[in-house]
Amino acid sequence: MTPEDHPKLSVAMSVHDGERFLAEAIDSILAQSFGNFEFLILDDGSRDSSPAILAEFAARDRRIRLIRRENRGLVASLNQLLAEARAPLVARMDADDVALPTRFSRQIAFLDAHPDYGVIGSRCDDIDAEGAPYAIRPSLHPTTHEGFLAAIASQEPLLCHPSVMYRREIVLAVGGYHAAFRHCEDLDLWLRLASVTRLASLEEPLLRYRHYPEQVSSRHATAQQTGAAIARLAWRERTAGRPDPTATLSALPPLDALDALFGRAGVAREVRALVSGELIYSPAGMRDEGFDLVLRHLREGGARGGMWRTVARLLRLGEPVRALRLATTLATSEAA
Repeated sequence: MTPEDHPKLSVAMSVHDGERFLAEAIDSILAQSFGNFEFLILDDGSRDSSPAILAEFAARDRRIRLIRRENRGLVASLNQLLAEARAPLVARMDADDVALPTRFSRQIAFLDAHPDYGVIGSRCDDIDAEGAPYAIRPSLHPTTHEGFLAAIASQEPLLCHPSVMYRREIVLAVGGYHAAFRHCEDLDLWLRLASVTRLASLEEPLLRYRHYPEQVSSRHATAQQTGAAIARLAWRERTAGRPDPTATLSALPPLDALDALFGRAGVAREVRALVSGELIYSPAGMRDEGFDLVLRHLREGGARGGMWRTVARLLRLGEPVRALRLATTLATSEAA
């Protein structure tokens, strides 16, 4: 038997039109100091040169297992990768990030020494499209499970998804990734896992996390923030001993249907308030449907903190019509 027949670790990467950064991401995995892994790469219907890049790497390293199919989206891809993994541990990796050489050895050592932990991430170094440091306030992910629970309560960042390594059976036991939480499927998973295992991040940065305009968090800002708010409400239902109304959903309903879904009034309004507070700092969110969500929040009497600064921000973004609409809504709500 070879190590490839019984790997200790399965690396799970989904790729869709990822040619720009793909080779660097793969190289960073193949250069790991820990080598007993299989590298599962699922090509989710790429239309660029990604298939050719993947074929070239697979021909050079037998640890790579390629899966090719039509485009079905990230959640379906992650669940398929989980199903096909042969190792008890799974390390997530995205096609635009860079793993530091000791990432796997550090995380495996932690999980071997802490059997009560099912998920371990790491802190990250933020980089831009060219690999230079990206100017952003770093997310200090919790380094203990107790800190993780406190971060849930205070709505702070929990884990950097492409940095995590987890025990496959624990993730499968809670149903894997839920399709309803597209664009925030990781947050929903961490919140569900928090009731059955311990989660945290190593303090040292083990991943270089890339920021650029075309990434998912930039293109789907409003959907991501809305899903995250609903995932946190579902977590609150579970911790209160109530049924999770999102558990069997394949897609989240419109916001105005949330009161009926959760069985009480005011849920939709609460979600709009939570999401508005995040979207006013997101250029993408203020350019998509998130802008109308913010206006409705204000018309419902929601908090206006930071909104006048958002008017100025919209002008700087070249959105004078939206700036005027927001200013008019603010002035009308103040007069009322």
